[in-house]
Amino acid sequence: PTDAPDAAQARARSAPAPVTDVAKLCVCDLLVAQCDVNCCCDPDCSADDFSLFTTCSVPVVTGDSQLCSQKAAVYSLDVEANPPERIFKLIDQVNPSIFCIHATNYKQALYLKSPEIPTPENFDQLLDKFGGASFSAEPDSWNLDTDAQNPPDANETYRYEYGVPVQTEDAFLRLPSPVVSSWCSDANPAGFLVNQATKCIRSVSVEKCDSIQALSMLFYINSSILAVTDIKSVFQVNITVQSIVVQSLNGMRTLLNSSDVLRLPMVLDELCINAVLGVNYHITHTDTGEIIEAAAAFVLGAISKEALSIEQSFEISFTQENTQPVPLSGNPGYVVGLPVRAGFRPQGYPFPAGFVFASSNKHNQLTILQSTSTQDCLEAQGTRAPVLFGYNMISGCKLRITAAMKCQPLAQTLLDVLKGQSFPEYVASFGNSQAQDVLDWVPITQLHISEQMISNTLQSSCQIPVSLGIEVKWTKYGSLANPQARIVNVTATTTTTTLKQLPSGRERIIPITSSVVFTDISSPAEPGYKAWPTINIKLPFDFFYPFV
Repeated sequence: PTDAPDAAQARARSAPAPVTDVAKLCVCDLLVAQCDVNCCCDPDCSADDFSLFTTCSVPVVTGDSQLCSQKAAVYSLDVEANPPERIFKLIDQVNPSIFCIHATNYKQALYLKSPEIPTPENFDQLLDKFGGASFSAEPDSWNLDTDAQNPPDANETYRYEYGVPVQTEDAFLRLPSPVVSSWCSDANPAGFLVNQATKCIRSVSVEKCDSIQALSMLFYINSSILAVTDIKSVFQVNITVQSIVVQSLNGMRTLLNSSDVLRLPMVLDELCINAVLGVNYHITHTDTGEIIEAAAAFVLGAISKEALSIEQSFEISFTQENTQPVPLSGNPGYVVGLPVRAGFRPQGYPFPAGFVFASSNKHNQLTILQSTSTQDCLEAQGTRAPVLFGYNMISGCKLRITAAMKCQPLAQTLLDVLKGQSFPEYVASFGNSQAQDVLDWVPITQLHISEQMISNTLQSSCQIPVSLGIEVKWTKYGSLANPQARIVNVTATTTTTTLKQLPSGRERIIPITSSVVFTDISSPAEPGYKAWPTINIKLPFDFFYPFV
């Protein structure tokens, strides 16, 4: 028939079969092979687990929220049943927004395809296709199997993302931790970019110590880590032994010169020696989420026959290649109680790529004067306390001034007491701001206030600093459901006073103070206040994407 070509073209352009089964999606399933509390879509949960749930943390699971019509998995609890049961329904959900997608009939748009790299063999072909003033972006055919013929690069598709369990050739990288009680559970996976430190209790028996896997170094390094999350990937990273520290029964530790030889647990003179007491993993990754190196530092010790259990400690940290590891104060927003990160601008700024902030102290922290028991300012010089995010702080000391003191050296000494040897010029706006990200650092505004101290008996005068006040303004950034603390402004105000020369034999005590105040400037506007007229219309949450 004459309409055969049109019908064939219509079938070719029809929507493909759904690639996402919402009944199998579960955003709250965080633990591997374990039931997550109140996660009604977790396939690891049994009917007995559901009977203990109090609510469904994720009641509705959908696929692409931009579709006009799609399937939705609805979860609820029947609390009137004995025992309570989980109820699952699969319904058709309609998107009321006029900005919605009717059909996803172009499967190549479901992933970002890596561009074709010009080579001597394909240069002429690419020049013919893209060398003109305009070209068509529509593919030659609407074959639904084009992604099977030209799949995306596996390494690009399966990069690690934050929180994803670090996979090994047989399961995942274990980081033992206490779950319900203080006893160790080996089912806790290490999450990518999630720095963790845990301690737990392990039951032991000296007679069987050589057969307890968790006491052996091999248990923690015998599986290779997958460089990417694809289980079919051939790129694997072996865990190397970085160092071995041996701890005696009295707690004394000794670093071994060689870490090439594995020390396995064994029974010797009624002691279990070479038992693993602690493991510290260090993972190196690229900026695109590929693991390139893994190392483990061990603490081995001896266990006496009287011991029925031991305490083990585990830690894991992540470092991006070609960067210096620095302690973070949040990810991304600041966490209350962690230090405010700070630094200063190196000489020669500005210059092109490679801008790096250097730290003002070995811990990359903003610090203030730390009070001492004697309250003597001259003894307190060099003693600093870190500024903790969200904590208003005040400290001080007392300065005894005599007629023999010279003005200028005294003023410089007090300035060093208040600001330290090298006061930073910038603070990190986020808890995980990297040194090379220039826009993530906030300059510290320096202010100076002068006060007058009047004395009719003194003949000459000079200016000395007596207080330093730091005000940190921060705001809640990001989603209302999970706001992140971001520093937007820092002001350091130095107050000086006029001190006149004392007569011979006279002395005076002056208090020196240092303070930090945190101000939340993200408070909502007052009720009834309208700066601009508003339009009562609801747009999709990502209507302005990629603009903020």
